[in-house]
Amino acid sequence: MDGLRNQHSMMFKDMEGAALRVDRVEREMDYVETQTSPRACVNKADKVLEQGAWSLQESRGEEEDEEDWEEVHSRVSDCVEIISGIRSVKILKRVGSPKGMWTRDPRSSKVYVFNGTSGDNIYQFNSVQNFSRSPGVTSSRQIRLPSDWRGPGSTVYGGYLYYIQQEDDMDMQVVKYDLLSGSVTDAAMFPVESHATVYNLNPETVADLAADDEGLWLLYATSDSEPNIHLAKMDRDSLDIEQIWDTRCPRENAEAAFVVCGTVYVVYNTRLASRSRIQCLFDVNDMVISEEAPLIYFPRRYGAHASLKYNPEEKQLYAWDDGYQIIYRLTMKRKLLV
Repeated sequence: MDGLRNQHSMMFKDMEGAALRVDRVEREMDYVETQTSPRACVNKADKVLEQGAWSLQESRGEEEDEEDWEEVHSRVSDCVEIISGIRSVKILKRVGSPKGMWTRDPRSSKVYVFNGTSGDNIYQFNSVQNFSRSPGVTSSRQIRLPSDWRGPGSTVYGGYLYYIQQEDDMDMQVVKYDLLSGSVTDAAMFPVESHATVYNLNPETVADLAADDEGLWLLYATSDSEPNIHLAKMDRDSLDIEQIWDTRCPRENAEAAFVVCGTVYVVYNTRLASRSRIQCLFDVNDMVISEEAPLIYFPRRYGAHASLKYNPEEKQLYAWDDGYQIIYRLTMKRKLLV
């Protein structure tokens, strides 16, 4: 028996050593891939879609010349930061379905959890720490919405929830919900096909919302045959569309995306989940230098990202990966000094 115990102890130590060596190799691979990967494809804001397709009336009069028009639309975002890398990763916990979304309101400490890919309820926690220490969602405040949210593309900003509502064979709507009063304050309808999804690898995401100091951003696809991801900038208060673009970033093999300072970062993977990577960028102000934009790999963890939500106050990404809630802390640089 003593011999068996000794052999078991030695085998356990060998397994621990092997696990440490594997972890060290993966970290070294992360570093090598980050240093030697080819540059990302960066697309410029050189194609603004016709706003007439959205039933918008253009404000430009015939007396305005083209130079004035270009000047107006070259200042969409005043923010000048761009991601330069992933500084650290924190795996908070595992709760809920393989797919879902969680985020923190940049204007408060409150955290919101959307379990699954549709439903009429969400979970509110007082803080990230409160969520981390909670067994499941037992310590949360459950909020029941007046209509179902669809897909992990919702966002929260300044006490308001913005979510996607879409019923079968109906146009998609962006709904603005006051979390304090518990009422819908506005809604905007978008003419996209009911079966169109923005990310090829996550067909449950019919559209993806992001909110920051610049306004409200919507990532979407006009139809299932459209190869590229489109971007709309909206007014957070009225939900009016201010401008729209074709990002030229393909939907094929895209799993998620997020917006930082007017720059769209599209994350790609493979159908057999491997290394998620930021491989396509689109800057609304044409301030990103294509040759110097890094191709950023995420650390290899579990499966694939069902959602990624950027918090501009913390400079962090809130990720949902195969039921795990993860926080990526980012490093930033000025756009002109990338």
